[in-house]
Amino acid sequence: MAIQEGDKLPAATLHQMQDGKPAAVSTSDLFAGKKVVLFAVPGAFTPTCSMAHLPGYVVQADAIKAKGVDSIICLSVNDPFVMDAWGKSANAEALLMVADGNGDFTSAIGLTMDGSGFGLGSRSQRYAMIVEDGAVTTLAIEAPGKLEVSAADAILAAL
Repeated sequence: MAIQEGDKLPAATLHQMQDGKPAAVSTSDLFAGKKVVLFAVPGAFTPTCSMAHLPGYVVQADAIKAKGVDSIICLSVNDPFVMDAWGKSANAEALLMVADGNGDFTSAIGLTMDGSGFGLGSRSQRYAMIVEDGAVTTLAIEAPGKLEVSAADAILAAL
């Protein structure tokens, strides 16, 4: 069953690049005592993710943070090297590009997607959430093939 509004995020280890090397980061480090916008995409460098989803958050980062958000996290079931390169290519310096390389976090929150028909394997569904001190206060899961409820403008309006 997928995570619901009001639920606490599970403990998990994710990865991001630090000083040119992958570094483990816990969900506690990312979310405890903070207000965070987390959005997830099926894959870095894929069409909708690269042309619309990530760019929307890059453009709206200042407005989102002005609503009291401590950090904006982009998550994908990719490796940290890919997430770092994708963030750099999209000028996403204001965002944290976080890798769920094995899909453990995505699986734990029940938001996996079977992308094997496209050669992607198990990936994350497209969604966004607002998390306050580790608890999900807003959850917006996209219908397959859509980018509406998890878009930056929609999450900005929810803040």
